Amino acid sequence: MAKRAPARRRPRKAKPGSKGLEPAQCKLDPSDKLAVEATEAVEKAGGCVIGLYKEPLGGHATLLSILPIDKIEPTPFQRDLSDAHHKRLADVINKTGYFLDPLIAVLAPEGGFWTPNGRHRLEAMRRLGAKSITALVIPEREIAWQILALNTEKAHNLKERSLEVIRIYRGLVAEDGSRPESGFAFYLDQAALVTLGMCYEQVPRFGGGAYHPILRRLEEFSDEPLRSALKQHEKRATMVLDLEEKVTAVVKKLKERGLVSPYLRSFVVARINPLRWIKGEPPPLEDVLKTMRERVVKFNVEKIRPQDLAGAAGPPDEET
Repeated sequence: MAKRAPARRRPRKAKPGSKGLEPAQCKLDPSDKLAVEATEAVEKAGGCVIGLYKEPLGGHATLLSILPIDKIEPTPFQRDLSDAHHKRLADVINKTGYFLDPLIAVLAPEGGFWTPNGRHRLEAMRRLGAKSITALVIPEREIAWQILALNTEKAHNLKERSLEVIRIYRGLVAEDGSRPESGFAFYLDQAALVTLGMCYEQVPRFGGGAYHPILRRLEEFSDEPLRSALKQHEKRATMVLDLEEKVTAVVKKLKERGLVSPYLRSFVVARINPLRWIKGEPPPLEDVLKTMRERVVKFNVEKIRPQDLAGAAGPPDEET
């Protein structure tokens, strides 16, 4: 049985001064095992540790370090680099003459370091020709999987979130595919994003926004091993892309009839979506996609009038 991921609730405002460590408690013993191992890795890479401390909320060991810039890379499952963003950031850093926002870094599996949060800052400093960069080195490598929660440098759109999730997922499978998928609900955010990520990998201009509400409602993280669950997502992604191909054909016919709207795809998907009329427990996603496929094949574009599109909403057809 699929297991629904726990709902994300915004934590209530805590009583002032009721959580975390006092300043004096943030001192980290240099002989701490994790700190020693991380310090050795920093020095081996040619960097230096400036300070050791327990971060004040959770008490996790943290090393304020200076790393050679060529020894740190983005995690391989991050979203694609925004050329405009990192160039703009380089201009700002260059004008101020300060780099004051350290990267988050973890030990990479094969040596060197990964940053799950800071790709654009890293590339901006490289653009400026920097030799080294400031980083907060976290000994626990699992923080690298929490990129969606950590990366607030630039807002994610659906395509970026989905691609990051499927890259994280493949990394988790490569590391140990026998672990249950449900154990990574926090890292992956939504089961729907795994399936959408596969769709975007195959069709970069895929209009995922039209299908996201359906997948989000019906897809849940399962207790199956990651490796097995991945195959289920592959099956669903194939079904979604097959449906999208037929929806695109209908959208083309509507445009040929002179019907113009940035929401044509969402309009068609809404018309063939059986969930609009289902009350109570919905059927499995595979059944819903099959029903939508049958309906889109029978879609009569001749019956669609311009006024039918007046109330259409949803993500624009070209949304990525």
